[in-house]
Amino acid sequence: MSRVSIKGRDDLPDSLKPLWDKMTTYGAFENQAGVMVHRLPIFKHMWSLLVELAEDGNLSKRHLELALVTTSLLNKCDYCVSHHAPKLKVQGVSEAGAERLLDYKDHPELDDLDKLVVEYSIAVTNNWNMTRDEIFGRLREHFSESQVMELTWRIALCGAFNRFNDILQLDIEGGVPVREAAE
Repeated sequence: MSRVSIKGRDDLPDSLKPLWDKMTTYGAFENQAGVMVHRLPIFKHMWSLLVELAEDGNLSKRHLELALVTTSLLNKCDYCVSHHAPKLKVQGVSEAGAERLLDYKDHPELDDLDKLVVEYSIAVTNNWNMTRDEIFGRLREHFSESQVMELTWRIALCGAFNRFNDILQLDIEGGVPVREAAE
């Protein structure tokens, strides 16, 4: 049970209700958003950012979901793995494949670019202070600077969401299959 009450669309001022409606097109994140409603600037800016980035499409959905699921597996966030693994399945990675992303080097469902995204997600999450220039050379072969920057931001932001969701013990919304972020 969530450690903070979950508010809903009706708790928002009329000016933010359209953002709630857009947020629901992003996925079933009503519990996370409902906790954020306690501080309207957080709800407004986080969900405006996420919705705008999704609409912009600077990164492929496959690479974004690989990064988010990898980060969430590393941080053992059941909430995020449960929400993002199905999105990864839509991008061609099976449920079993999503569960073993951290074993990416010989992963049969990942191509070399996918493996690089997973490797970079691990670096940003676990080794940010020891990451060398070599990986950026490989990233630049496939991604623009704006894509590298956004990928880095989304991985770091996912880590923040993992901590936010877990410390507040957010319940996974009904209808979202629970997937444990097992080791």
